[in-house]
Amino acid sequence: MMTTNEILRAAAQEKQILAAADTDTRNRALLAMADCLLEDAARILAANAEDVEAARGRISDVMIDRLLLNEARIAAMADGIREVAALPDPVGRILSRSVRPNGLIVEKTAVPFGVIAIIYESRPNVTSDAAALAVKSGNACVLRGGRDAFHSANAITTALRRGLARVGLPENLVSMVQDTDRASARELMTAVGLVDLLIPRGGAGLIRTCVENATVPCIETGTGICHVYIDAAAEVPMALDIIENAKTSRPSVCNAAEVCLVHSAVAAEFLPKMKKRLVEDRAAAGKTPVELRLDPRAAAIIPGTAAGADDFDTEFLDYVLAVRVVDSVEEATAHIAAHSTGHSEAIVTADDRVAAAFTARVNSAAVYVNASTRFTDGGEFGLGCEMGISTQKLHARGPMGLEELTTYQYIIRGCGQTR
Repeated sequence: MMTTNEILRAAAQEKQILAAADTDTRNRALLAMADCLLEDAARILAANAEDVEAARGRISDVMIDRLLLNEARIAAMADGIREVAALPDPVGRILSRSVRPNGLIVEKTAVPFGVIAIIYESRPNVTSDAAALAVKSGNACVLRGGRDAFHSANAITTALRRGLARVGLPENLVSMVQDTDRASARELMTAVGLVDLLIPRGGAGLIRTCVENATVPCIETGTGICHVYIDAAAEVPMALDIIENAKTSRPSVCNAAEVCLVHSAVAAEFLPKMKKRLVEDRAAAGKTPVELRLDPRAAAIIPGTAAGADDFDTEFLDYVLAVRVVDSVEEATAHIAAHSTGHSEAIVTADDRVAAAFTARVNSAAVYVNASTRFTDGGEFGLGCEMGISTQKLHARGPMGLEELTTYQYIIRGCGQTR
């Protein structure tokens, strides 16, 4: 078994092979990786069953759902790889071009980073998504999954490496760190000269640890305290559909809504209908009802749990929704500014002026008007699968696709000019 340092050195040694590979070679590698993933489905499912069994009783049911694989999810992972193969090649794009008075041609050109390290937690599909995006963008990748999904991720990585070998590329261009203790994570964070870019993808604790301790370049991907603001001019049926989707379609993911802000002018109508939709109707259908944690003004309209001091600053990742009544779009956006993690926010309104005020005031990576926050996703944005959702502003923001996995260099062409 290779150590983390040996894995990093092997990736660094061979990264130029992939960076120099042409578009056709990288695309053939991706298609072979997708094929090998399907060929190894039985082995991957057996490994996943081992992970799920070990995790039961330690993590919630919604987190078990994040961990669980089945044939349909493996097929979706393979389809995601194929979709990445079909995307335009980001490497070698001329981002800008100018001709200087002395005849020098200056081209700003997209190039791979080199070795990208990804630290993530319990979603096995991140393994194939990250590897596919790295290979397409000409980067070697070193993956460090969490303990809960280790066997699943390792089995997936084995299949992907076999796909690389099938087209004559080194297997070490996609690698999985073989231990899940904190030391291996810190080794990636501090591997100056070996790791060209670090991307953490997971909960607030993981991201904070990486941002505070990394000595290699690090992109901060975000936890998602996502807000939906129901304006006075909202169409109530639309608002109900949006909040139901944003909260309940998959509450364990970072683009699920955690907070609902409701304008006081519509609260008396909207809140009882929301409670019926999210609580009573779901319970009657045998689904998990949403626990509503209410501020005093909301609690005066509908019954629920009183919101605690931290409820508006918590990424629940569960069937829990914090609710507050506000008196204006200004108050709503001030609340978002104070409590948001900068991921995704939405307004439901028929008033274009209020929508414009909301989008101007909210400083998050994705801002929605009359749509669910659940669309913040690389696939939904037409980027293929994603490496994560960046909540920072340099150099990537929002879903990170192929373009965000390239940097640039200036290539200058002359005919003997000297200075």
